[in-house]
Amino acid sequence: MRRVVVGEELRIGVYVCHCGTNIAGVVNIEELVEFAKGLPGVVVARDYKYMCSDTGQKLIAQDAKELGVNRVVVAACSPRLHEETYKKAMVNAGLNPYMMEMANIREHNTWVHPEPDVATEKAKALVRAAVMRAALLEPLESRFKEVLKSVLIIGGGIAGIQAALDIAEAGYQVYLVEREPSIGGHMIQLDKTFPTLDCAACIQTPKMFDCSRHPNIKLLTYSEVVEVGGSPGDFTVKVRRKPRFVDEDKCIGCLQCVEKCPTKVPDDYNYGLSQRKAIYLQFPQATPKVPVIDAENCRYIKDGKCGVCAKICPADAINYDDKERIEELQVGFIIVATGYDLIDLSRLPQYGWGRYDNVIHSLQFERLLNAAGPTGGKVLLKDGRQPKSVAILHCIGSRDQNFAPYCSRVCCMYALKFAHLFRERCGEDAQVYNFYIDMRCFGKGYEEFYKRISEEGVHFVRGKVARVLPAKEVGDPEIPDDKLVVEAEDTLTNKLLRVGVDMVVLCPAMVPSKGIEELARVLKVSRSEDGFVLERHPKLDPLATLAEGIYVCGCAQGPKDIPDTVAQASGAAAKVISILSVGKIRLSPIIAQVDEDKCTGCRICNSVCVFDAISYDEEKKVSVVDEALCRGCGTCVAACPFGAIKMRHFTDAQLRAQLEGVML
Repeated sequence: MRRVVVGEELRIGVYVCHCGTNIAGVVNIEELVEFAKGLPGVVVARDYKYMCSDTGQKLIAQDAKELGVNRVVVAACSPRLHEETYKKAMVNAGLNPYMMEMANIREHNTWVHPEPDVATEKAKALVRAAVMRAALLEPLESRFKEVLKSVLIIGGGIAGIQAALDIAEAGYQVYLVEREPSIGGHMIQLDKTFPTLDCAACIQTPKMFDCSRHPNIKLLTYSEVVEVGGSPGDFTVKVRRKPRFVDEDKCIGCLQCVEKCPTKVPDDYNYGLSQRKAIYLQFPQATPKVPVIDAENCRYIKDGKCGVCAKICPADAINYDDKERIEELQVGFIIVATGYDLIDLSRLPQYGWGRYDNVIHSLQFERLLNAAGPTGGKVLLKDGRQPKSVAILHCIGSRDQNFAPYCSRVCCMYALKFAHLFRERCGEDAQVYNFYIDMRCFGKGYEEFYKRISEEGVHFVRGKVARVLPAKEVGDPEIPDDKLVVEAEDTLTNKLLRVGVDMVVLCPAMVPSKGIEELARVLKVSRSEDGFVLERHPKLDPLATLAEGIYVCGCAQGPKDIPDTVAQASGAAAKVISILSVGKIRLSPIIAQVDEDKCTGCRICNSVCVFDAISYDEEKKVSVVDEALCRGCGTCVAACPFGAIKMRHFTDAQLRAQLEGVML
């Protein structure tokens, strides 16, 4: 790589991209190129239809070789999209990649200024600003560090399980942390999966078993990540291990303790549709197959009475003195696979959930359908009768600006599945009403599944339901008092409808999992407006977060179905494996630097750094930057009252030149 010599003549090349018609359809490209040629230090200015293409990149290499170009300005799209592309082009041209500046004349210009004259003048200002900043750029060298060959995965649903198995099979150590007593997530709660109607447990149970037996996977269930320190490639993670009161190493899984426990409480795994014991196994296929004692309801822990489980345990595995403990892990990378929760339906009281019997949500219905559920797979009303009619309500909270403005993606499909399974369990004469806004069947085999269900006699009503009420409160003589009444407008016929049914199943919005806000703070990852973990780029880098070394997959990133979740999990695993196989990670040289001659030791920078990258040197009486931890956010630079900290690649002089270029 040719180094720029201090005092070397400025030889700037400016390259303007047409971006098809995104830029060229508004900006006068010829006029912009002629303007760029006249700027100080510019020795060549060219335009090309797609600068990001191989041909466009070769123009840079050609001019570096033939014209001695030593700095480059690319006037094109957002740096978030193609900055790395042009940096690689700089390296291929023998130039330092940090001697390149981008002028965003698409998102910041043509996409917001449709007037050609205005857009052309603004493009000139942006290019001039980029050229003036480029004149002051300094060559930087990337840093590399060795990485620990172990990975932490947060979340033990299908995404976490798939990622764990892929990484473990590649020969690397995996720590799989799950807050519930067993791995499995929501998928193991399901009965069948659309559109093939495969048994969910039959698909997932073998993977859960493989996780528990794999020599490279350590399961940390009933645990939560509480602290993360260190830097990419070398994270220090503290995990809170909640007390199970059952020794995992001693327990033989005989479940005699569960059988003999006299205390019964509502079963939260079945969403209150059944009861469980104070010592319990979440579900029959739970992994690990070790019960947990509910301390809030255990009579012995509460008042010293009972103790039956300890008396009958043949393995002496019961430990009432078990305490919460912190386990510390050293890992190179982290994958967030925390899944989703359903929206709090108490926020939508018009649908009657929690107020009226037989109004249930989708996961409650899944538990009724499941052979291992509270009714052994029979669909029953609360009084034990078999229903003969059901209303399935789509988009409960989804696509609603007041709650979740996005589409939850899976609701249409599982609502179709419910329609099929309801008639399968309750008889072909059972009446099923699907109230929908739009049917969104986007995946492989999904549209065909929709067609199949529509031919099975299911009633489809295009309209959003206004409310659900007991029939006796409505007073409609045509609807028996023991029914629930669904009121809606059929937008295809413009008629108001009242439908009497035995059961109502709500399809609630998928929302970020409980605790993701605190976890995001601990991991120092950003979240998007909808609360899900924010990816680095929605199209080009959907699996990386803005925090280096931390990846995201599955519903932690946004609502998605099982195939997409599994694909993302394997994708995140592949990205991690690709770095682990090399054994080192590249760190950005764009970091803060302390001028020790100016630093007064006020320590303001120490307090504002969210990455804990700045510490105080007691001997020198100045602050120092840990280059491995610094992420180059610039907060410390802005906070320092004495101008003792500067940011490489974003010095005050460079930024002033850029501002001057815009305002000239």
